[in-house]
Amino acid sequence: MSTLRFFAIKETLNRKPVEIIEGKRRSELFGENVFNKETMRQSLTKDAFESVNNAIEKGTKIDRGIANQIAQSMKDWALSKGVTHYTHWFQPLTGTTAEKHDAFFETIDGGGAIEKLGGSQLVQQEPDASSFPNGGIRNTFEARGYTAWDPTSPAFIFGKTLCVPTVFVSYTGEALDNKTPLLRALNAIDNASVAVCKYFDKNVKKVNASLGWEQEYFLIDSALVSSRPDIQLTGRTLLGHSSAKGQQLDDHYFGTIPSRAMSYMRDLEIECMLLGIPVKTRHNEVAPNQFELAPIYEEANLAVDHNALLMDVMNKVAERHNFKVLFHEKPFKGVNGSGKHNNWSLSTNTGVNLLSPGKTPMSNLQFLTFFINTIKAVHDNEELVRATIASASNDHRLGANEAPPAIISVFIGEQLTNVLKELENVTNGKLSPKEKTDLKLNVVGKIPEILLDNTDRNRTSPFAFTGNKFEFRAVGSLANCANPMTLINSIVAKQLIEFKEEVDVLIKKKELKKDEAIFNVLREYIKKSSNILFEGNGYGEAWEKEAEKRGLSNNKTTPKALKAKVSEKTIAMYGVLGVMNRVEVQSRYDIEMEEYILRIQIEARVLGDLARNHIVPTAIKYQNTLINNVQGLKEIYEADFKRVAHAQLELIEDISKRVDIINTTVSKMINKRKEANQLSDLETKATMYCEEVIPMLEEIRYHCDKLELLVDDELWPLPKYRELLFTT
Repeated sequence: MSTLRFFAIKETLNRKPVEIIEGKRRSELFGENVFNKETMRQSLTKDAFESVNNAIEKGTKIDRGIANQIAQSMKDWALSKGVTHYTHWFQPLTGTTAEKHDAFFETIDGGGAIEKLGGSQLVQQEPDASSFPNGGIRNTFEARGYTAWDPTSPAFIFGKTLCVPTVFVSYTGEALDNKTPLLRALNAIDNASVAVCKYFDKNVKKVNASLGWEQEYFLIDSALVSSRPDIQLTGRTLLGHSSAKGQQLDDHYFGTIPSRAMSYMRDLEIECMLLGIPVKTRHNEVAPNQFELAPIYEEANLAVDHNALLMDVMNKVAERHNFKVLFHEKPFKGVNGSGKHNNWSLSTNTGVNLLSPGKTPMSNLQFLTFFINTIKAVHDNEELVRATIASASNDHRLGANEAPPAIISVFIGEQLTNVLKELENVTNGKLSPKEKTDLKLNVVGKIPEILLDNTDRNRTSPFAFTGNKFEFRAVGSLANCANPMTLINSIVAKQLIEFKEEVDVLIKKKELKKDEAIFNVLREYIKKSSNILFEGNGYGEAWEKEAEKRGLSNNKTTPKALKAKVSEKTIAMYGVLGVMNRVEVQSRYDIEMEEYILRIQIEARVLGDLARNHIVPTAIKYQNTLINNVQGLKEIYEADFKRVAHAQLELIEDISKRVDIINTTVSKMINKRKEANQLSDLETKATMYCEEVIPMLEEIRYHCDKLELLVDDELWPLPKYRELLFTT
C-alpha cells in the first residue's frame, strides 16, 4: 500500500494543466444547449409558444395536441445538435439526479426506422418507483411511479442526450422527489406574497422566490483519492493526522488560483455556459485545495435544477482533469468544511425586490413587512430550520472552523436592530400625527442609508440578512437546495397568511388605517421574535448558555434534529399550504433517518477495514524493525542495552498499546453495530449509531493518527494530509 501512496504522489506531481481553448465569449455560449424561450420562439408555432409560456408564467396545463408540436420541435432541435437519446431528468430522494435514456429511434412497417419523440413521451414516463428511496410509500413489488414534465425548467442537452426536467410521483400521487414539494411551496409563497403586496401596490400579480447558491468544494488529485479507500467510499478522510501547516496563515483564501484548478474552472464554466447555468464568481476558499463558485441569482426552481446539474457536471469535468471533487461538508478534520450558502429573496412581476428598501416610506414599509415576517417565520420554526440542514455529513461541519453552529439565530446588523427597537415602541392602536411623521422621516425613511453603509456580515450566523436578501449559511455543500428552499418558502408563506389575517382584523374591527394596522402587527412580531436575533460570535459555551436562556434549541446531532420534521406542527403547516401531506412528510423523515444510519454504518465498516488491514499491519511491521534494532543493540551492549535502546523500547511499547486499543475498539464497534442493526425502530437505531458507534470511530481514529506520527514515513500506506491538501 505504501508503494501505491508514493506512486500516487509521483503521478500527481507530474500532472500538467489541461489546455482549454475558448473560442467564443461567454455571452455567446450561454444557453446554446438549452431549449429556452428564445429557442422555443424560433422553433414553435405561436399557439405552442404561448401555451408553454402560460404554463411557465401562470401554471396552466398544456394541451396534449400542443405537447406533440413541442415534442416534435424539441426533437428536431436536439437532432440538429447530434443528440441520439432523450431522458426524463428528475431528482429522487437520494439527494442526486436520475435519468433513464431512450433513443429517438423507432421502427416502422417495411423494416425501416425513424427518429421520434411524441407528446405523450415528453409529458410522462414511468420509472420504477420502488427502487428509489420512498419511505414506505411504495412496496418492493409495487413498482409503478411517474415522471411528469416541468415546463418551468427548460430542457437541455448534456452530452448526446436531451434532458427534460420532471417531477417524480408515486402511482398513488405522493411526491417521491425534491422538486414537487418545492413547486408547491413556490406556489404558496407566490399567493401569500401577492396578497400582502396588495397593501402597497395593486399592480402586483406574481411574486417569485429567487435563489443564489454558493457552492464550496475541494479538488483532490484522482490518483491520491484512489489510494485512500475512505475518501472513495465515504467522501471524507476517516483518519489522518493534521498537517503541520493547514489554513492558519490564511494564504490560500482569495489567493492566486493554482494552474490545474484554474484550467478545471475554465473548462467547467464553458460547460455551464452551454447549459445556461449563469456561473459568475470563482475563487480559492479558506482551506487548502478548497474552492467556490457562485452564479447570478435565478428563480428558485430553476436555480435548484441548475445546482443539481452543476454537481454532476463538476464531477464529469473533474475526470478530464484527473481530479476528484469532494462535496462532503467536512472531508478533512481541522480545516474549514464546505457549505452551500442559499441566498434567498422575493421579487414581484413589477421588478421590486421585496427585501430591498425603496425611495419612499411606503416602499420601505413594504420592505419591513417582508423583513420582519421572515424573521418571525424563522423564530417560530427554528427547530424545523435546523432539521432541514441535518445530515451525518453536515453534523461534522456545524460549529467547526467558522461554520454556523447548530443553534439557529438571525443576524441583521446593529443598525437594523436599532430600527426594530424603535418600531417596537410604536403606540398600540392609532398613531399620533407626530409618531407617523417620526416613523416616516426618522425610522422608515432612513433604512436605505442604513443598508448602504451599515449592514455587516457575520460568518457564524446560520441565517443572516445581507442587504437585500437572507443568506441561509448552514446548508451543507452536499445538500440539494430544494429542501431548504421548500422550507423557507413554506414557513414565510404561512407567516404572511397569518400576518394578513391579523392586519385585516385590525382594519375591519378596530377601524385602524392600513399603515397603523401594519405597524401594530409588526410591533408585536418584533417583541415575539427578539430571541432569535443575535449579533455576536456563534461559538462557545457563552452563546450556548445564552441560547438556552432564550429558549432556542441546540440539536447538535441529526437524530435529535430530525424529530422536528414529523411534529404535528410541521405536518399541519405543510398540509395547510398543500406542500406535503402527512404520508409525504413521514416518508422523508424515514428516508433521512435511514440514510443517516447507512452513512455511519459504511464509515464504521471502512474504518474497521483500514485500521485492521492497513494501519495495524504497518505499525507492527515498523515495530518489528524496532525490535530487531533493540536485539542488535543488546548483542553489542549486553546488560547496558536498555540505556542506549531507551527510545526504541518506548516506541515499541507505545505502538503495542495503541494497536491493542485499536483492535479492541474495532471489535466493540462491530458488536455494537450488529446490536444496532437488530433494532427495528429507526429513531432508536439512529440514536445508537450516533451516541455509541460514532464515539468509537473517534477513538479508533485518534490512535491511528498517533501511530501516523510514530511509524516510519516510508512505510505509511495512505497519503497524508500534507499530500492531500498541498499537492495539485
